[in-house]
Amino acid sequence: MKHKIKKTIFYLFKIIIYLSSYVNHRLYMRLYTPLLKRMGLKIYGTPRYIGKDVKFDNFSKVELGDRIVISNDCFFLTHDYSVTTALISIGEKPKTDIALERPIKIGNNVFIGKRSIIMPNTTIEDNVIIGAGTVVRGVIPKNSIAIGNPCTVIGNIQEQALKWKKYLDSDKIRQD
Repeated sequence: MKHKIKKTIFYLFKIIIYLSSYVNHRLYMRLYTPLLKRMGLKIYGTPRYIGKDVKFDNFSKVELGDRIVISNDCFFLTHDYSVTTALISIGEKPKTDIALERPIKIGNNVFIGKRSIIMPNTTIEDNVIIGAGTVVRGVIPKNSIAIGNPCTVIGNIQEQALKWKKYLDSDKIRQD
């Protein structure tokens, strides 16, 4: 019961804090980060942005590095209830549902695109771009660009930065 009350209070504060994002997204992050830490999320550094619709199923099992961006509608799943289904398939019926819980670690300078799903026991190392809608599982090495379902590393972030550099003085760039 205590857990449900804590989550309810979290969502009430989150709604109030979200209103500040209409004024200034940096203000929103200055208010939202301490709330996430209070819920048990381990944040090392200062996030650039964490979308209002990002879901963490177990705050205490997630670690986030410095200068991360997590776009809206992403899910961080630290649990796996399919254990129960697997046990039943071999003739062992547990008395209740069983979940295997494992951590998620996100390094520094990571961008996670909209509607991505980060699965249990995932590590995303430093300097990584995860494309929108990607289902991430396992270890994503540093300096990578990864997309898809299943997640596939498709490039090197430093090589991509050199390609994008030519656009910095064009009308294709928006700066916030």
